[in-house]
Amino acid sequence: MMKAHRPLPRSAFGQGLVLHGLRELPEEVAVALSFNGSTQAVMMATPGDLEDFAVGFALTEGLASPDEIEEIHVEALAQGIDVQIRVGAGAEARLAARRRHMAGPVGCGLCGIDSIDAALRAPCRVAGDLRLTPAQVQQAVAALPGYQALHDTTRAAHCAAFWTPGHGIVAAREDVGRHNALDKLAGALVRADASRDGAVVLTSRVSIDMVQKVTALGAPVLIAVSAPTAAAVDMADAAGLTLIALARPDRFEVFTRPERVLPPDPSKESRDVA
Repeated sequence: MMKAHRPLPRSAFGQGLVLHGLRELPEEVAVALSFNGSTQAVMMATPGDLEDFAVGFALTEGLASPDEIEEIHVEALAQGIDVQIRVGAGAEARLAARRRHMAGPVGCGLCGIDSIDAALRAPCRVAGDLRLTPAQVQQAVAALPGYQALHDTTRAAHCAAFWTPGHGIVAAREDVGRHNALDKLAGALVRADASRDGAVVLTSRVSIDMVQKVTALGAPVLIAVSAPTAAAVDMADAAGLTLIALARPDRFEVFTRPERVLPPDPSKESRDVA
């Protein structure tokens, strides 16, 4: 299988100097996700953890539950990779009724949706008794850089990780696409039959499709380094998801369902932060 990155020649300009050398860059290949012989989506992605990608994409897009997936086969082609997923009759019927063909840049999460209703599909409701202290939220964010080997090498990859109290980050996946990284994480958790009672931690911004994917996974808390869109906040609140964003090791902002984040001192009222 193709490597996740490779060196390419470049010239670096700075401080009056020109330095010639190599720069490691992430691979970006066309990955077709084919269900029962029919291509459902084509995504530009990093060529790794593709079995996780298949399971996670099927789950977060509402195409098939993990127990409906019978077989996954990854085939390298001349111009890309075909991930062939065999699903049962129930999933096949849903696929026939809802065809998506997505071909576009990795930054686009809604390419090829055939209707506004499909793009704005209602998220799954999430619940759970998880409660996090501010210190735990900050610990989750501070731990994230330790799981970004591809980003450290290329400076061009997103990461999605899963953090649980008492264990820290239990799984992490990287990809040039933020949606792909989240799908790969979801697939890894499902395939490991891991607990979903924790927090998804993202290096990217939060749009409504990212909220849809996190709620499909069933995680009650989403922590993001970047900001959410207004629509993502609305959707997270309606789904019962605690959305924490603009998170750093020393501060963060809670946009929805703040009851899952314990105040630093219950005897004091929290102050508004500009």
